[in-house]
Amino acid sequence: MRCMIGADKQSVVFLTDCSDLVKMVSSPAEWPAFTPYLEDIQADREEFDSFALVYVPRSQNDRFRFPGGGTMFPRGADAYIDDIARLIPLTDGGIRTAIDTGCGVASFGAYLLKRDIMAVSFAPRDTHEAQVQFALERGVPAIIGIMGSRRLPYPARAFDLAHCSRCLIPWFKNNGLYLTEVDRVLRPGGYWILSGPPINWKQYWRGWERTEEDLKKEQDSIEDVAKSLCWKKVTEKGDLSIWQKPLNHIDCKNLKQNKKSPPICSSDNGDFAWYKDLESCITPLPETSNPDEYAGGALEDWPDRAFAVPPRIIRGTIPDMNAEKFREDNEVWKERIAHYKKIIPELSHGRFRNIMDMNAFLGGFAASMLKYPSWVMNVVPVDAEKQTLGVIYERGLIGTYQDWCEGFSTYPRTYDMIHAGGLFSLYGHRCDLTLILLEMDRILRPEGTDVLRDNVEMLNKVDKIVKGMKWKSQIVDHEKGSSNPEKILVAVKTYWTGQPSNKNNNDNNNNN
Repeated sequence: MRCMIGADKQSVVFLTDCSDLVKMVSSPAEWPAFTPYLEDIQADREEFDSFALVYVPRSQNDRFRFPGGGTMFPRGADAYIDDIARLIPLTDGGIRTAIDTGCGVASFGAYLLKRDIMAVSFAPRDTHEAQVQFALERGVPAIIGIMGSRRLPYPARAFDLAHCSRCLIPWFKNNGLYLTEVDRVLRPGGYWILSGPPINWKQYWRGWERTEEDLKKEQDSIEDVAKSLCWKKVTEKGDLSIWQKPLNHIDCKNLKQNKKSPPICSSDNGDFAWYKDLESCITPLPETSNPDEYAGGALEDWPDRAFAVPPRIIRGTIPDMNAEKFREDNEVWKERIAHYKKIIPELSHGRFRNIMDMNAFLGGFAASMLKYPSWVMNVVPVDAEKQTLGVIYERGLIGTYQDWCEGFSTYPRTYDMIHAGGLFSLYGHRCDLTLILLEMDRILRPEGTDVLRDNVEMLNKVDKIVKGMKWKSQIVDHEKGSSNPEKILVAVKTYWTGQPSNKNNNDNNNNN
């Protein structure tokens, strides 16, 4: 609306698929919790001679439609996913987390959401430009990423499904190095789906402007790499080929006695992925004694998975963490979310779609937010004492590693809300807090909200900085009361534009 004020439009009609927003603007007195925002809207609408806000149901929205086009989705992504569901079980809760490599504008991930499957969609910043930004503006989880010389920033055994649709990644090159990395992040029993060249080359080779021999050789090479990883080919039907990773490495170890390339890695550091070079060996799975046993432990089906004790905790791989402490953490977050709803009433009304937790620990914040129409990118700092990102994925949540002394792999203004507990105490002696806050300002959308938890001394330092960034902020008490030394800073990034400099004004006057 504010952008339109400067566009010299006297008569405007805004369309929205949020019926509550129309009710708020029509009857602001009935929504006292939103008074400051509604007053701003009222002031802005008075700038127009004619103003209207019209509700359009999402199903009837013919202005902005995302059917999920793309070369391999001629009938739309929804129909494409239906084709996959006829080949593997997508709807029984066994598949919850997915990774979409070379995702474009993330149509595949967008249409998985209604099936309760959460995809991390990643694409490079290439000649297509800003695909990840477009995906995030749709409210779809996405991150800038590339299959290069280093590991993807995810732990081992993170995803139930990996997908590539014409993603242009040379899977067979470098002795299958990139597919070996997919194997690392794929859960035991997980699926890899490939569509586009070279799959179904007999039908498409002319349109792809490649020879039959070249495409056949490429597919044969991919098949050989998959076999060397001990994967089983589930099916190839039409434009889709699907492979499955084994439940464990009992049979794979026997296979490697004869076919040694690639070998199983000697070191078990599969979760370490920050600035870690790719390895031309298979990340070993946890030991099992039964060929039908899931290595590392079986997961509950979704949605029970979110609050079931994760296998990594059961197996004792997280220091000083057990099932009882995990359940206690869940209860803590129920209380915290209830407190947040009091100090941020918009939290439960759909205002925040894209949310980031900058220091996620066990993912308790994200799990407690599942009942709201939002998703959370759980970030585990590489400097955190406990590396828990594997636990977060075992809960059916998504996330990534990050060093907060560096920039995050996303475009500006892509998150509606940022949450961070204890982050500034963690990084206070490593890097300039101002730089971290400026990165938060870059990531956060105008009028987005920050919720920062820390000791009062640290928050007072932070509060001075954010006020200099023109944020509106206040420090409130902990959910346990004023006697608790930890406090909560709630800050809103204001919408503002810089004024022209005197130099620019003088230059303009001279030109005139």
